[in-house]
Amino acid sequence: MPELLYPLDSSKRFTDQKFVGHNRWHPDIPAAVTVRPGDEFRVHVREWFDGAIHNDDSADDVRNAPLSTVHCLSGPFAIEGAEPGDLLIVDILDIGPVPQEDSGPLAGQGWGYTGIFATDNGGGFLTEHFPDAYKAIWDFSGHTTTSRHVPGVKFTGIMHPGLMGTAPSAGLLSTWNAREAALIATDPERVPPLALPPEPRDAILGSLTGAEFDRVAAEAARTAPPRENGGNQDIKNLTRGSRVFYPVFVDGAKLSVGDLHFSQGDGEITFCGAIEMGGFIDLRVDLIKNGMQLYGVTENAVFMPGNEGPVYSEWLAFSGTSVTLDGEQRYLDSQLAFERACLHAIDYLTNFGYSREQAYLLLGAAPIEGRFSGVVDIPNSCATVYVPTAIFDFPITPTAAGPVRIDPGIGAPRTAR
Repeated sequence: MPELLYPLDSSKRFTDQKFVGHNRWHPDIPAAVTVRPGDEFRVHVREWFDGAIHNDDSADDVRNAPLSTVHCLSGPFAIEGAEPGDLLIVDILDIGPVPQEDSGPLAGQGWGYTGIFATDNGGGFLTEHFPDAYKAIWDFSGHTTTSRHVPGVKFTGIMHPGLMGTAPSAGLLSTWNAREAALIATDPERVPPLALPPEPRDAILGSLTGAEFDRVAAEAARTAPPRENGGNQDIKNLTRGSRVFYPVFVDGAKLSVGDLHFSQGDGEITFCGAIEMGGFIDLRVDLIKNGMQLYGVTENAVFMPGNEGPVYSEWLAFSGTSVTLDGEQRYLDSQLAFERACLHAIDYLTNFGYSREQAYLLLGAAPIEGRFSGVVDIPNSCATVYVPTAIFDFPITPTAAGPVRIDPGIGAPRTAR
């Protein structure tokens, strides 16, 4: 096992640990640990809400989830010799739930959760159709999972970090804040908002204190979206065996990681659409000097997917086009096409006894494949959602006999807006 360089104690809050991480992006957050090119090391990672979501049959915690506190990131890790313009190589050697703790109150201790967030508290990809808060708890057994809230399914998780990236430079941070502020200004009262501006409230900034903390808290970017530094990309294929190449914008690179997922469908469509957990990740780092110029990788991460994960060979796929539910034609709107494909899959699964919310939670958590299948044939884009049939305890493909009806169990807990 690689050396544990960033330990966390499950009995303590994120801010009470030996190493205090961070929940904002800023170049002046001090590195917590320094490593060398070629080093392999283990990192403990806190669940993104620091224990605010509970293993119970209520969605009140999802309805009231404190979005200003996320994400709980481990790091930053300074890499000796890293300079702006380099490419940082990060190999994901292993990943999993909280080690040796298969029960407890924290996600990752033998269980995880998926949430549909209320429209006025973050929303989600289909928030216009699902405005209220819902939750599903998933129990882990090795690499597989089941849920009392979505019965009839069992699948192998593709474990991955939802969020990993390097620190922005001061100039890049200023660019982020300016362009996102301009977007917010186009509709400042929108719910959910178009973007999240800097928010000093609940900021966690490593070892910073006093006036320096206040300055950085006022400038630091929220960790919600993916950006040029990687960040919250939610790519389910960044699993064991993956190699990622991150642009380096500051001395030391300042790599951070968090938001571990036991499983996720492409798109993480419910916003908290993965199976969220705390746990560990083993990493190896290296550098390509001047790699950003050598390969033209200046504003995005490049990665080689891992070669592990469930192998599904049979799928039921659903398509959608860029036409609204009201019949309005949109021009090559691929986002709308993917939305329609997801809605078609959700509506289809209700034929077997699931509620629409159970089906929505399932598509966020299970290893579905989402694809933009056609983006050139005016006026309609075509998007597709592939659902692996083997995850179900019953047949879901159409037959002349009609759909099998299952017992949907207690259903997904709901809390109204």
